[in-house]
Amino acid sequence: MNIMFCGDRGVCQGVFLSALSICKNTTEPINFYILTASVEGHQSITQEFANEMELILKTKNNQHRVILFDISDRFQSYLPLANMNTRFTPMCMLRLFADMVTEIPEKVLYLDTDVLCYEGFSEMYEMDMSDYEIAGVPDRYGKWFFGNALKHNYLNSGVLLLNMKKIRETSLFEKCREMCRDRKMFMPDQTALNKLARKRKIPSRYNNQGDMREDTVFKHFTTSFRFLPRFEVVTVKPWQVNKMHDELGIFEFDDIIEEYKGVQNDEQRDSDLLYN
Repeated sequence: MNIMFCGDRGVCQGVFLSALSICKNTTEPINFYILTASVEGHQSITQEFANEMELILKTKNNQHRVILFDISDRFQSYLPLANMNTRFTPMCMLRLFADMVTEIPEKVLYLDTDVLCYEGFSEMYEMDMSDYEIAGVPDRYGKWFFGNALKHNYLNSGVLLLNMKKIRETSLFEKCREMCRDRKMFMPDQTALNKLARKRKIPSRYNNQGDMREDTVFKHFTTSFRFLPRFEVVTVKPWQVNKMHDELGIFEFDDIIEEYKGVQNDEQRDSDLLYN
């Protein structure tokens, strides 16, 4: 199986937690691909981090691999200029460069770094994608603001199964990069993908953006809204353990959190490699 993460040095703890949760829920060897870049205000994830992460994951399955690609040059030459100063980090748009990395295989599961795996996902990974470029779950709130409210076809981009073979054939990501470069948008890369991609809608359990359910496969710790007793915006990430417990009432990932803490506290390891 192939998993892809994207981001700068600030997402290392999310990448590591997500990878641990994936390893817990599959016995298959995993190739973890990480796309990173340095631009103003953002530093690339280091090769030292990737090496250290691979050493740890190989204790679970010696065939697990972590492959890092620093695509700073390509990103700098194709900056999403119209969307560099939006509230969404330009690092989110790194996934739109995956077609330019020839080592990325024909099928890969992209995950945001605030997504944790709760159950096995082989059924999702093996689904037929021959007629589609991407597969994903409708966005929890996008139904009301984007796309077709009746069809509920505006996908959340935090969990996406990518048919890279077809994406390269249709130049989907190239078209999305051009759109992000030239047109200012809310949630730019997600909007571009929804406008341009041939997409397959899959069940919400594969990107659960709400409360935990028994059938949850991937839990996405995305921003949510509460309306009672007063309106508030709630953003809790899986590494914010107390808030995850107190505000979301989620305890299902405590074993992953404890393992993460154990690695962090290992005196034989330079924890800076994992938590910067």
